[in-house]
Amino acid sequence: MLPDPLIVVCPHCTTSNRVPAARLGAHGTCGRCGKALFTAHPITLTAANFDAHAGKSDLPLLVDFWASWCGPCRTMAPAFEAAAGQLEPHVRLGKLDTEAEQGIAARYAIRSIPTMILLSKGREIARQSGAMPVGQIVGWARQALASP
Repeated sequence: MLPDPLIVVCPHCTTSNRVPAARLGAHGTCGRCGKALFTAHPITLTAANFDAHAGKSDLPLLVDFWASWCGPCRTMAPAFEAAAGQLEPHVRLGKLDTEAEQGIAARYAIRSIPTMILLSKGREIARQSGAMPVGQIVGWARQALASP
């Protein structure tokens, strides 16, 4: 059960915002920078913002660990983008470049890409390796969140 109000980290400035659960889908804006809290696009995760989104937010974070040289990663990118539109505002989606952020990739023992990890309050709750179409990404995430 999610708390009310929820803490939602801004995808632009990483400020924590309190959002009443009933208003989660109401196109809220950040209290600090004024930009939209949800954009229906995955955010770019870096060492500077990863821990805020993974650990401070009350929203689950679905991370796509990828690299620009990876063919299956590039193939899955449009599906992951489309999944953001279907899973937000209840799940934040983010992409982490394993070449640029090797420390975070090592922290999660990423051995093959693409790998998706679903995190809740910084804790891994599900992992899936290999490219998937949008319907499978959405179904997998929803099933993982529904599991006890």
